[in-house]
Amino acid sequence: MIGSLQRGEDTLDSVVIGADPHKHSVTIEIVDDRERILDKGRYGTDTDGYRQMLAAAKRYPQRRWAVEGCNGIGRHVAQRLVADGETVVDVPAKLAARARVFDTGNGRKTDPADAHSVAVVALRTRNLTEVRIDDELVALRVLVDRRDELGRTRTQTINRLHRLLLELLPGGAKRFLSAAQAQALLDSVAPTDVAGRVRHQLATELLAEIVVLDAKMKASDKTLRKAVAATGTGLLDLYGIGPASAARILGDVADVARFATRDRFASWNGTAPLDASSGEQQRQRLSRAGNRRINRALHIMAIVQIRHDTEGRAYFRRRVAAGKTKMEALRALKRRLSDVVYRQLVAGMKKASPGGHTEATVVSSAVDPTPTVDSSDQSQPGPDHKPTHPDTDAVDSTPRPVAPAQSLRTRDQRPPAQPDKLDDLAPLFGTSKRDLT
Repeated sequence: MIGSLQRGEDTLDSVVIGADPHKHSVTIEIVDDRERILDKGRYGTDTDGYRQMLAAAKRYPQRRWAVEGCNGIGRHVAQRLVADGETVVDVPAKLAARARVFDTGNGRKTDPADAHSVAVVALRTRNLTEVRIDDELVALRVLVDRRDELGRTRTQTINRLHRLLLELLPGGAKRFLSAAQAQALLDSVAPTDVAGRVRHQLATELLAEIVVLDAKMKASDKTLRKAVAATGTGLLDLYGIGPASAARILGDVADVARFATRDRFASWNGTAPLDASSGEQQRQRLSRAGNRRINRALHIMAIVQIRHDTEGRAYFRRRVAAGKTKMEALRALKRRLSDVVYRQLVAGMKKASPGGHTEATVVSSAVDPTPTVDSSDQSQPGPDHKPTHPDTDAVDSTPRPVAPAQSLRTRDQRPPAQPDKLDDLAPLFGTSKRDLT
């Protein structure tokens, strides 16, 4: 029953409150540092239920909340708790799932079991992210999420329009079709049969929706550009990063100080390969893990640099000449560009707060005209919590010729238009957009 509470016999001052949030309810479990269950209950997320849950928690003066998925379904609960002065840490769903699987109970997935797993993870795991009040970076993430939704909706609408045009016109329309071009095609055909007239009417309605979506996307881009510029970030100075990509990086990364080194940042965004060695065979494989939205932004950045006369293109060609396939060379370039973005984020953090983060390093050969550290061939960092300084990384001292091209860092003397989407990038490698990401 929502609002019910079962109290244990023992009470302690210092406790962890594990919370399994849902849309209309939250299941909590209060444990001490020895994992003894003190209290547990299920509460509604309305005003009355939240007040009862908070009153139950306040029986323990020294308390810390652990909420699962604070960037997802748990955001509404976590933000309310933080606003009321509570200390809240974010427990990733993957960690909670692992704790549940290895716990007694045969890994049964129930709300009380999930709450217990969240509490146990908070007790045993160091350096969990502490939840803060939503700030301008969260606003950026909301704006770029809306921009992505508009883009996906437009792509779906365009695909429906192409299907109808294929039935109205022999051979259909070309792949990249503007609203004006689609209107001209519809004006050129006048079907006489009933089915043709219905198709023509539906295509006209879809075209009107595309015009509206284009206007919304244009307004969204303008808002994003202003919001990103207001942060004072230097990401827009990087070749191949537009307002949407910059907003996505800032919103998802939030505090770059949580990444001790550039390697951990690369592991988080999925550009660091995974070690797949076995016995005497030493090899790495592609990582499908990590933040795929940041990985996509880095992918767009890499493609833009390859398409123009930049040092990114020169590096890409050197990797291909060394025997790498085009896709392998692209992944190596993305790993380099991850270091570039990391360095820019750290520099922005130090500029905003003098002194900066003592562990984060801004030394990265990936931003030099000729990258020399083979970080793209290294696997993800291991579980060791001790930061690895870039000076200890293996450095290839073999001199390499420097091509007369642009640096990876600046936008000086660049072509005027930089794409911020993947629609026309896949043909470069003769593969699908899904394969590229």
